Amino acid sequence: MATRKRPRQGNQEKRLDIRDVAQHAKVSIATVSRTINGVPTVDKELARRVWAAIEELNYFPNTQARALVSGRTRLFGLLVSEITNPFFPELIQGFEEVAVENGYEILIGSTNYDPERMSLCVRRMIERSVEGVAVMTFGVEQPLLEELASRRVPMVFVDAGPPGELVRPLLVDYRKGIHEGVQHLAVLGHREFGYISGPLRHRSSQLRKAAFLEALETIGVTPRKDWIVEGDHTLEGGMQCMDAMLAAGSLPTALLCSNDMTAIGALRVLNKAGLRVPEDVSLIGFDDIHLAEFVNPPLTTVRMSRNDLARAAFNALRSIAEGQELSGQPRTWRVPTALTVRQSTGYPRGTDAVGKKKRVKK
Repeated sequence: MATRKRPRQGNQEKRLDIRDVAQHAKVSIATVSRTINGVPTVDKELARRVWAAIEELNYFPNTQARALVSGRTRLFGLLVSEITNPFFPELIQGFEEVAVENGYEILIGSTNYDPERMSLCVRRMIERSVEGVAVMTFGVEQPLLEELASRRVPMVFVDAGPPGELVRPLLVDYRKGIHEGVQHLAVLGHREFGYISGPLRHRSSQLRKAAFLEALETIGVTPRKDWIVEGDHTLEGGMQCMDAMLAAGSLPTALLCSNDMTAIGALRVLNKAGLRVPEDVSLIGFDDIHLAEFVNPPLTTVRMSRNDLARAAFNALRSIAEGQELSGQPRTWRVPTALTVRQSTGYPRGTDAVGKKKRVKK
């Protein structure tokens, strides 16, 4: 027969504590404490009674008290660049899901590319005694993060980070996905390529651009310098770069963007200018955010799985915090990419379905 939970307590009722659980389970307070904190020497029958009492009373253990007893907060920090970019909420959701699955909580900080704000985020994480920090900002503020390193807080970074015993990199395979994108366009017949990068002060933007240029070299195409411009990974930045390309008076037949928000901004400007995607310009993004599938036309993009990235970041932190590296866990964590083809890519303008120039009727 199912056990009926105790109803939620009203404001006038006494707040439940560990003593109530002990009395209900008919065990000592020490047994309840050791059970909640996962001490393996607790008798299995006593532990069963404790968890049954917790369930029946609808008791929620005090995590701060647990931390005092166990010496562990089971709390990881997660630093992201910009909460308004759909990529990051999706990443946060993936990180939280894997954290909860493994009995951890997360503390989120959004830097908005502001060093002062990042300093406040780092301070808050130190004050809360986080057991590790996943730095998902795609750009490293070295002086601020040295504060975490000096306190021996484990950290993981995307692409690059300061060297250290407790630092682990997450290496994204930009090359594979971007090469697949260029090859896809080349098969369609494109030879005129443009590229809007992210901010080149960031290592990830440099790596994506390098992968694009290398991919062009493999198909024997030399890019025009005026078709390669630097953006800032925002919707507005994509619009500004596309406006500048249109003002210059010539357009490539295919345009790759360093992230989806940039590509969506470029798509908006092309539509306003009366140009069609993919009939006039083929367009490829990067990230495969949820929104990419619902723009018009649906965006062809290089998928970098937020779940893969989140899981790699969590596992890397946990491997340090719990000493799992001694049992063969890797020191470098890799994140794959792959092209997702939708409807924003097609044959070059002025060609038919087999890549031949259309005949003009006289």
